[in-house]
Amino acid sequence: MEQVITQTNFSDLKLYKKGKVRDIYDLGENYLMVSTDRLSAFDVIMNEGIPYKGKVLTKISKFWFDYVSDLIPNHVISTNVEDFPMECQKYSSILKDRTMLVKKSKLIEMECIVRGYISGSGWNDYKLTGSICGIKLPKGLRESEKLPEPIFTPSTKAQLGVHDENIDEQKAKSLIGSDVYNFIKEKAIAIYNRASDYADSKGIIIADTKMEFGFYNDSIILIDELLTPDSSRFWPKNEYEIGKTQNSFDKQYVRNYLLSINFNKKPPAPKLPGYVIENTSKKYLEALKILTGITLN
Repeated sequence: MEQVITQTNFSDLKLYKKGKVRDIYDLGENYLMVSTDRLSAFDVIMNEGIPYKGKVLTKISKFWFDYVSDLIPNHVISTNVEDFPMECQKYSSILKDRTMLVKKSKLIEMECIVRGYISGSGWNDYKLTGSICGIKLPKGLRESEKLPEPIFTPSTKAQLGVHDENIDEQKAKSLIGSDVYNFIKEKAIAIYNRASDYADSKGIIIADTKMEFGFYNDSIILIDELLTPDSSRFWPKNEYEIGKTQNSFDKQYVRNYLLSINFNKKPPAPKLPGYVIENTSKKYLEALKILTGITLN
């Protein structure tokens, strides 16, 4: 039976930050990034964990970080527990398969979103304005339709429990500087293009994805997670149909359940039924197997 980890409490390690899914520990020179099995939907953390979720996120991220490492350096030092510092070893049974030892970088405070298809908040914005983040799009697009070319649509990086806000290019440049913005935009689109081509060959459409970047030794590197079911919309290619919400390999399944019970998108989170937890876990595991060939269960 897979142990579900929703909280970590490593008394010998210094907790630096607790996010929606990840617990980050400060090891001095580096960070230890632990992916728990927590799931957030509509920026509300659910009470129940999803079996294998943290392991799936770590293994998919590692796969993609390696796959695009020639495009831009990243923060991963190792995902192998044996490589972690001595003070981590007593916790190895929890850390195994769900943890990355990473370089300590300075976060660039902007969510970097690349959209290849029109869905989610982008679809809502388009219906109202014909644009996403100030980018004018062709008239007559339908929900889930492929865009003429991928677009870079940044957003503010909100605090825990607060929604990110889509911003236009001018606002983004004023926040992080034009040179940094232009560099990130170019790299993010290049990463998306390469990853989406690969995923397409495996039968998965990457509709959109969110990336994070940081400064390390005065250079910009790729950080956090990469192209996971938490940070991306993964659609089965063989079920794709323009004009509607797609089935997906990501937490959209949980969002759809919450919408079906008219969840008000505010804490406290409702109890998730067993079938929702089990089916969500299966979707994460299936995405991992299709993209990387790795099986966990």
